[in-house]
Amino acid sequence: MTKVLEDAIEKVRKLPEDRQAYAAEVLEQIAAASGDPFVVPEAHRAAVLEGIGQARRGEFVSEEEMAALWAKCGL
Repeated sequence: MTKVLEDAIEKVRKLPEDRQAYAAEVLEQIAAASGDPFVVPEAHRAAVLEGIGQARRGEFVSEEEMAALWAKCGL
């Protein structure tokens, strides 16, 4: 296991149970793909496409908003 993965798992262990479950689901999907490209689950597709559209339009959050998000996530 790489150091990066070990560090990420340690951070996930500190998250609330529902976020741990989500992280586990994503890892399971990646592992199940057996080297195939990761496919975004259909339930998340709309949010991903919305984010891509926002980026193309140059709609980004401020540094302060990002700092608040990282702090909220414990990063």
